[in-house]
Amino acid sequence: MSKSKKRNDKDRSGEIGLTAGSTGAAGAGGTLYALTGGSAAAPAITHALAVVGGLVGGGMAAGLGVIIGGPVALGVGAYGVSKVYRKFKKRK
Repeated sequence: MSKSKKRNDKDRSGEIGLTAGSTGAAGAGGTLYALTGGSAAAPAITHALAVVGGLVGGGMAAGLGVIIGGPVALGVGAYGVSKVYRKFKKRK
């Protein structure tokens, strides 16, 4: 069996989860940038986090949790789906 064939058979669930999470993080960063009106100044970021946190009844920390929660959930979900897919693929 060639080296490239072995590489293709490797479980890539972690890589898929990392890619999905990174993509989601970039989207969250873009969302935060858009909420601040295109400004990277600390007061604008603080205000945006407080506004997002206020939507769930909290403050800046809650806003940070809301913004970070999406990419984390996306990465974990992609990892899980990939693992389940590989498990069912092996059964066939």
